[in-house]
Amino acid sequence: MSLLNQLFNRGVFGSKCKTCLNLAISRIKLLQNKRDLQLKHMRKEIAQFLQAGQEAIARIRVEHVIREQNIRAAYEILELFCEFVLVRVPILESQKECPAELREAIASIIFAAPRCSEVPDLLQIKNLFATKYGKEFNMAASELRPDSGVNRAIIERLSVSAPPAETRLKVLKEIAQEFSFVWDSSNTEAELWKMHEDLLGGSKQIVAEAILPQAPTKQSSLLSPPSNGDHSTLNTDNKLGSHRREAPSYASNMPQVNANEIEPSVRNYIAGPLADGKREITSQSSDVLGRAQAAIASAERATLAARAAAELVNVQFGSFKLGEGKS
Repeated sequence: MSLLNQLFNRGVFGSKCKTCLNLAISRIKLLQNKRDLQLKHMRKEIAQFLQAGQEAIARIRVEHVIREQNIRAAYEILELFCEFVLVRVPILESQKECPAELREAIASIIFAAPRCSEVPDLLQIKNLFATKYGKEFNMAASELRPDSGVNRAIIERLSVSAPPAETRLKVLKEIAQEFSFVWDSSNTEAELWKMHEDLLGGSKQIVAEAILPQAPTKQSSLLSPPSNGDHSTLNTDNKLGSHRREAPSYASNMPQVNANEIEPSVRNYIAGPLADGKREITSQSSDVLGRAQAAIASAERATLAARAAAELVNVQFGSFKLGEGKS
C-alpha cells in the first residue's frame, strides 16, 4: 500500500505542479504586457513634468517607475525559472530531495511567491514544494537563510527599499533622452545629493541653541542679589551649594580656575548684597519689635479701662440696692 500511495502522490504532485507552473507562466506574460503599457504612460508623464519645470513631482514619480521596472525584471526571471522547473518536473517526482541544479529556481520561486500577489499561482507552487521538501526548506528560502540558494537579482528587484539617488538621476536622464529634449539636471542633482537633516530628535541647531545658554544661566544665578529676609539668604546659600554640586559635571568642559584668581570686584559684588540683606533684616526686626511693644501698651490700657468700667458698674448697682431698702 505504501508503494501505491507513493506512486499516487507522485502523480498528483507532478500534475498539480505542471498545472500551476503553466498558469503562472501565462499570467506573468499578461502582467508583463500590461506593465509595459503602464511604464510607457508613466515615463511620458515624467517627461512632461520635466519640460514644464516641475522637477519635484518628477523626482517623486520616477521612484514608482523604478519600482515597476524592477517588478517587471523580476517577473522575467521568474518566468524563466518556472519554465526551467516545468521541464524538469519528472526529475522532481523521481527524487525525494531537491536536486542541486534546481535548488536556485525552486528557492527563488518560494521567496517571490508572497511578494508577487498578482501571481497567486506561485503560492500554490510554494505549498506543493513545502509538502514535498518540508517546511524547513520553505522557511530557509523565505527568510533568506545562509545557503538558501535564492537568486540575488530576485532579492534586489523585489526589495521595498527606496532607490538610490544615482538610479533616480539615471532614469530621469534616460527619459529626457528618450523624448528628445534638453534637460538641465543641475537642480535635481543638488536636491538629490543634499544631506537632509534627521528631524526625529528635533532640529540640531535649535537643540544646540537651547543647550548652550544653560551654563551662563546657572552662573548668573549666583550673582543675582538676594530677596527679602532670611529666606533670601537661605536661597543664596542653596544656590551656592547646588553650584558646588554641579561643578564636577562642567569640569570636563571648563578650564580649572584657582580661587586666588577671582577678581576682588566679583567678591565685593557677592558680599555687598549679603551685607545689605543683613542690614535690611536688622531694620525690619527693629520695626517689628517697636510695633509689638506699642500693641502691648495699647492692650494694657484697654484692660485698665475695662476694669475701671466694671468697678463703676458695681458701685452704681450697690447704691441702687441701698436706696430701695430704705424706701
